[in-house]
Amino acid sequence: MPEISRFFGIIIRMYFDEHPPPHFHAIYGNDEAQIGIEPIVILNGNLPRRAMSMVLEWTALHQRDLMKNWQRLRNDQITERIEPLD
Repeated sequence: MPEISRFFGIIIRMYFDEHPPPHFHAIYGNDEAQIGIEPIVILNGNLPRRAMSMVLEWTALHQRDLMKNWQRLRNDQITERIEPLD
């Protein structure tokens, strides 16, 4: 489960054996959400409102990089780190 990014206590991961649609997992404490990349949408789970806002903002800023990482995993390649939210 490669860690793609980490910011403000939020961990962003993608898993090797994931199913479509393209998405990632955002983990904050004991909470977890699956976030769709294209379109940006909450697929499952929940985070505290402030954490979710930051994740959605970060997703919009890095949507292209997230899709590249999704494709890399589909091709059994290693993911690349994505800059955290400042």
